[in-house]
Amino acid sequence: MLKAILWDNDGVLVDTEHLYFQATAHILAESQVTLSEEDFIRISLTQGQSALALAVKDGNGERELEILRRRRDALYTSLLAGGLTAMEGVHETLQKLKDAFRMVVVTGCRQPHFQIIHRQTGLLPFFEFTLVREDYHHPKPHPEAYLKALALMGLKADECLVVEDSPRGLLAATRAGLRCCVIPNRLTSGGDFSRALKVLGHIRELPALLTELSSC
Repeated sequence: MLKAILWDNDGVLVDTEHLYFQATAHILAESQVTLSEEDFIRISLTQGQSALALAVKDGNGERELEILRRRRDALYTSLLAGGLTAMEGVHETLQKLKDAFRMVVVTGCRQPHFQIIHRQTGLLPFFEFTLVREDYHHPKPHPEAYLKALALMGLKADECLVVEDSPRGLLAATRAGLRCCVIPNRLTSGGDFSRALKVLGHIRELPALLTELSSC
């Protein structure tokens, strides 16, 4: 029996991935490194690695990377604070599902950014809890975040469904033994989603899928 939905955040609930790309590309440009959308999609959204490493030279690599991260995060913070809303259809879909399923957020977004985002969206009351990047050691596509969410809920993998938008998120979910439906966006639409239970064109299609799964 399907009991819970585990939601990704960026690219599923909110349209923020283009802002993260913009901030990362800007910081890399200051180091004379050009970051294309294609490279960002491959490195960050597919492999789950940091595109900032493109600017790091041998030697003080980790120290350089941390300095770049701080600069990128500061810029990303200012971009997020410029104003954003939940993606189209998210609020109404969550409203439809809130009484039928337990819902949590499992995201690679860092806590300060997550707070800025959802002070603007008003979505957090729909969720039982959230796991942000500081809550686990290994980022997606490692399954740790989803395994931790399962443990906190006290549920089995076959009692849950994950909603993701990227290849790295899909891989994290399936490595945790979870079923995952994918709602691609502009940046992730070219990804390999062959492991997905279903690829949806819009979040408004999710309630029908859940009805179908619940009747099985």
